[in-house]
Amino acid sequence: MSSLTRLALVGTVGLPARYGGFETLAARLVEAAAKRGAVDRVTVWCSAPQAGLDRPTHWMGARLRYLPLRGNGVHSIAYDALSLWQAARSGHDVALLLGVSGASALPLIRATSSMRIVSHIDGIEWRRPKWGPVARAVLRRSEAMAVRWSDHVIADHPEITAHVQHRYRRDPVEIAYGHETPAASPCADIADLDLPDRYALAIARAEPDNNLALVLTAFADRPPLPLVFLANWQATSYGRGLVARFGRHPSIRLLEAEYDPGRLGAIRDGAACYLHGHSAGGTNPSLVEMMGLGRPIAAFDCGFNRTTTQGKAAYFDSVESLRALLPALCDAPAEAAKGVDLQAIARRRYRWSDVTDAYFDLLGF
Repeated sequence: MSSLTRLALVGTVGLPARYGGFETLAARLVEAAAKRGAVDRVTVWCSAPQAGLDRPTHWMGARLRYLPLRGNGVHSIAYDALSLWQAARSGHDVALLLGVSGASALPLIRATSSMRIVSHIDGIEWRRPKWGPVARAVLRRSEAMAVRWSDHVIADHPEITAHVQHRYRRDPVEIAYGHETPAASPCADIADLDLPDRYALAIARAEPDNNLALVLTAFADRPPLPLVFLANWQATSYGRGLVARFGRHPSIRLLEAEYDPGRLGAIRDGAACYLHGHSAGGTNPSLVEMMGLGRPIAAFDCGFNRTTTQGKAAYFDSVESLRALLPALCDAPAEAAKGVDLQAIARRRYRWSDVTDAYFDLLGF
């Protein structure tokens, strides 16, 4: 493809990154395009309601284009579909679709434009227990359409690759997620948070399949370290219920999700160990980020997490098994070697420079 390829990034709530892994991926791709001197050919579709009143027209040189729709939940179906349509109509050569919500539009896009479609199908979203039967059916159909109608499909984890191969008889391109180096986002001052000198850390969206209740319950009974837990607590009824239950516990600090890279980096850097309760998804960003810092990690026992950590973390599947792990996990000398092993894996397998290069090779950018 020509060196003048115009790239559309579709399927995130927008930039600057304030929501999740796809937004961080979009940000890293924009930064990498800027280093290549090609960022003026990148457009990122953004959700106006989630951007708030401050809606910059550009971010690091990439154009930001806003739609008056929310970029997540059920609204994401229309949001992603309209973003794809606008990208095709405005002359973009290739679109990277992050997630499958807008995949119902792909047959029309393919029939009416020459824009190439590369879809990242995320983490088998329709299997997550938070969805009801109708939502699961819609997401399962969207995944199938993304695989069928995209020029290329991206999986970010070997288990996602195996799922696509088994279910659809198609080989996806496997590209993992990346992790920050400490120098990439200098730590900011977080004295206002008044955090303990040593603490365990957990970061997740407030959704049941991330096992927040399990982690919180384990730390509610004489833990060896206090727990600092960051989540979008007020965004879901599940999260609000946990705040009501655990918000005043003396060993637990519930903090609202933090999106400033410097402040988030400082919170991570101060942690003695990390708890990862995610049971679904691919290469979970929050897990990879903490691996890069060399902290000991206890992860929920599932194939996704065991593969990402290459068996070098501690694993739990219940309140009781997590409680049994905590004394050793929170003992720095005993667990230091595991943290070093995890950091080595992150530096070898999850470098952003390798990740963005792989994306641009596939996108022809």
